[in-house]
Amino acid sequence: YLNPGENMWLESKVSSLASKSGIPMPRLAIVPNRMPNAFVFGRSQNGATLAVHQGLLERLNEEEVEGVIGHELGHIKHRDFIVVTLISAIPLVAYLIARTVFWTGATSRSRRGSRENSGAILLAAAVGAYVVYILTTILALRLTRLREHYADAYSAYLTGKPRALQSGLTKIAYGLSMAPDEPNGARAFYIEDPAQAKRDVANIVEQKSRYDLDRDGVLSESELHLAMEEEAKSNWRKANELFSTHPPSEERVRR
Repeated sequence: YLNPGENMWLESKVSSLASKSGIPMPRLAIVPNRMPNAFVFGRSQNGATLAVHQGLLERLNEEEVEGVIGHELGHIKHRDFIVVTLISAIPLVAYLIARTVFWTGATSRSRRGSRENSGAILLAAAVGAYVVYILTTILALRLTRLREHYADAYSAYLTGKPRALQSGLTKIAYGLSMAPDEPNGARAFYIEDPAQAKRDVANIVEQKSRYDLDRDGVLSESELHLAMEEEAKSNWRKANELFSTHPPSEERVRR
């Protein structure tokens, strides 16, 4: 956690944007991680914490960092960190019910006598519970992706600099794609999911010759930005994102 005065620019910027948003000043923290990312957590707006990775401050310019801050304050404004936690519990409960009913039914079927019919009914109920689990998972992920779009839009509104958020998201996606490993925690709380960023950038790198406009063998930030906008038009992306916590990076840039 940051002590008052430890990072005056970050503290001043967050304080100004939080005041403009009409929300309490969140507690600030810097994560000693070189990958560019940020997230918020807490039990209420009054007790929210905004955590920024060191890599975000190092790789992004001030306007881009401001865009990320606006995005995270949007999550606090809309209480997304609370909503996502509650929504994520619904598929979990459905899964636990399905597992319990399945094993109960399997045990009943293994016995002879009058309990065979009840065991079959329980197994049918387990199948239904698994279907509910899959559907609620898809719906919950759909809602988390929508809230990411809302937070992006809120940042553009709050800062008045949507282009800064665009370039910031591009840099974050590229930076996360270079991460040596993937986090096993709550990916939905980050501004971008490292695992998805790797997939998004890998698809573009595979077509590097198509997007390397100056033919220098390297995709510049502007070329990567244009590549993301082009990739956003791909129809198979929409089916591929069903089980993703975040929208594809290129779709966020396009919007």
